[in-house]
Amino acid sequence: MKRVDRFILKGNTLTFAKDIYHMGKDKKRREALIYHAKPTPGKIKVVPTKPYSTQRDLALAYSPGVAEPCLEIAKDVENVYKYTAKGNLVAVISNGTAVLGLGDIGPEASKPVMEGKSLLFKIFADIDGIDIEVDTKDIDKFIETVKAIAPTFGGINLEDIKAPEAFEIERRLKEELDIPVMHDDQHGTAIISAAALLNALELAKKKIEDVRIVISGAGAAAISCTKLYKALGAKAGNIIMLDSKGVIRRDRENLSEEKLEFSTERDFHDLKDSLKDADVFIGLSIADIMTPAMLKSMAENPIVFAMANPDPEIKYSLAVKTRKDVIMATGRSDHPNQVNNVLGFPFIFRGALDVRATKINEEMKMAAVKALARLAKQPVPEQVNIAYGETRLTFGREYIIPKPFDPRLISEIPPAVAKAAIESGVAKMPITDWEKYREELLQRSGDDNKVMRLLMSRAKSNPKRIVFAEADQLDVLKAAQIAYEEGIAMPILLGNTEVIKELKKELEFDAEVPIIDQYGQNSYEKRMYYAQKYWEARRRNGATLYSAKSRMRERNYFGSMMVLEGDADGMISGYSRSYATSIKPVFEVIGRASNVSKAATVHIMITSRGPLFLADTSINIDPSAEELAEIAVMTANLAKAFSFDPVMALLSYSNFGSSNHPHASKVKEAVRILHETHPELVVDGEIQTDFALNRELHESQFPFSKLAGKKVNTLIFPNLEAANITYKLLKELHAADTIGPIMLGLKRPVHILQLGASVEEMVNMTAVAVIDAQEREKRRNAKKKQNKQ
Repeated sequence: MKRVDRFILKGNTLTFAKDIYHMGKDKKRREALIYHAKPTPGKIKVVPTKPYSTQRDLALAYSPGVAEPCLEIAKDVENVYKYTAKGNLVAVISNGTAVLGLGDIGPEASKPVMEGKSLLFKIFADIDGIDIEVDTKDIDKFIETVKAIAPTFGGINLEDIKAPEAFEIERRLKEELDIPVMHDDQHGTAIISAAALLNALELAKKKIEDVRIVISGAGAAAISCTKLYKALGAKAGNIIMLDSKGVIRRDRENLSEEKLEFSTERDFHDLKDSLKDADVFIGLSIADIMTPAMLKSMAENPIVFAMANPDPEIKYSLAVKTRKDVIMATGRSDHPNQVNNVLGFPFIFRGALDVRATKINEEMKMAAVKALARLAKQPVPEQVNIAYGETRLTFGREYIIPKPFDPRLISEIPPAVAKAAIESGVAKMPITDWEKYREELLQRSGDDNKVMRLLMSRAKSNPKRIVFAEADQLDVLKAAQIAYEEGIAMPILLGNTEVIKELKKELEFDAEVPIIDQYGQNSYEKRMYYAQKYWEARRRNGATLYSAKSRMRERNYFGSMMVLEGDADGMISGYSRSYATSIKPVFEVIGRASNVSKAATVHIMITSRGPLFLADTSINIDPSAEELAEIAVMTANLAKAFSFDPVMALLSYSNFGSSNHPHASKVKEAVRILHETHPELVVDGEIQTDFALNRELHESQFPFSKLAGKKVNTLIFPNLEAANITYKLLKELHAADTIGPIMLGLKRPVHILQLGASVEEMVNMTAVAVIDAQEREKRRNAKKKQNKQ
């Protein structure tokens, strides 16, 4: 059987994980370089937060208006937090002496990492991180430099500084500055792993004061981890630490002060000896140093945190194969229980900044540990299950620490840290209204990029066969290539075989994916089969067998038949033809779902206030009240599929009966229908757009509305004109990312792009098609299960 046949035969399952194309080192290198260089070098920029369009604005922003806040700060230096951005600025500072796994590569070479850390501060905790690279290895000069620039910042995040200098630098800066200072390489891993350790010990039914812990590694992270474990109750006599020379014994010469603290007099000399009957292994060293025999020698229910990156001290698959009772964590995202620093530093600094803490002390770190441990035991939001492709994450051996994209992190960790700062006496601005603070944190988190991460993660969890109906177009093939290489989908390339092969060479897309030419001789039998099926379905609608055979030479008819007959799971088309031309074959071949009277489309606009679901943007020119209600219900179901609770406004030029014109009355009637037939939906109208989106304005004018006090995220438009113009206006004026048009109400997953869609838009829509196919598969399986019962 040819490889191409394996992709298209009905009922045949492709083991995508085995066939996915692994990009070569050169290709990955080029992709990374292009990402950092184009379209603008680097990953961060400064964005004004105040108006600046008029002379008055500029006079307030600079001279003469700026003198007033300067004078207020001169009177009381604490006013700097009131009138400047200091309270939300964190400096990410390094000298480049211990960068990731790259070592001492210098300050300039460390800048991409520091920019990346600044980006993480922003997207996870809405903190403005500014990277600063210091060109000195001298401890005193480094400290002097940081102290000199400290007035600019609300906090200092030290990064990628080699040990033992890192210990001295952090210690002195914490003593000499009155703002939070933390070396994340030390404390980030310590905090996250400590939370995981607490939960692992609970599952293993062991107490921290009783267990023997073996630490492989003696760098900054290992030392900090071990200190924190001791603070949690681990006994010094039960800890064995190893460096590159073996066990750190008391009788070794020239031990640093940090290593001396964790030296032992016990008769252990190497890792093999140390691990016999040990309860816990903490790896912060190098790959593959733990063997299956060593793991077998450990005590019952061994806890193994193999955190070397990118390759752990023992491979996850090997560890769980060797010991069924092992509780395993790594630093990798492709295994359960990832010890990821992003679970800690953004939220710890968020809590510290929000109470103007003078330092990050042990109490604050311990609060973060316990908050993370608690969070892993709470019911997991469906959004997180979907993002990670899980049926149901629950506290257990494969879930001892929260996932990085858990939306609860920002509302749980900062308050715990802030409370600890207040109670330990290092907070200058205590919080009194904790519920209000949590609401503010949730608003900070935003949903602007979360929906994209959710989309991609979910698609990758179970990729499907997607037909790219215009694969002989360069941009379409680029999108198919990205979808394949990212593991989003299994592309089937439809179009001229020779053209596609040439374009693949140009793109260096050398993976073996199926290419089907609907004109080609190789597809003759399939084309005739599809024609027969099409004719049988459409012969009472004017189709002849001759016309059916002719239509199967057209890509959208052929591709739609592939999906209908189960030879593909979904289709993407529309890049090179008008929407109306592309959608006609889909309606003829696929048709509407049995319970749907009108198909519709939704665009998801990724905005700074979160995603907005807009409908109907592409199909229904002037829907009736009943059709508007149906469109609203389908849109609500789509929002739920993306793990958002729909809060829906049906838009008009009128507010709640202020006009009796038929255009407004239609929307009012649609709302009445929804309130009657779907009382569970949060929906109201008719309402003008500004009142729908401005929560304060809405609540003050229409307190009776179901939308009062709520954040609207779904807009249903009265007609196609309004919806289409609005989404295109948003897209062009605000450069907003879009996902759509997402087709609703068809029998099968087919999605038609807007003419000339970008590569990014096509990749996004591919992910939508995959998720659409996944959802339908779930419903089919659930129905089969129900029928069996």
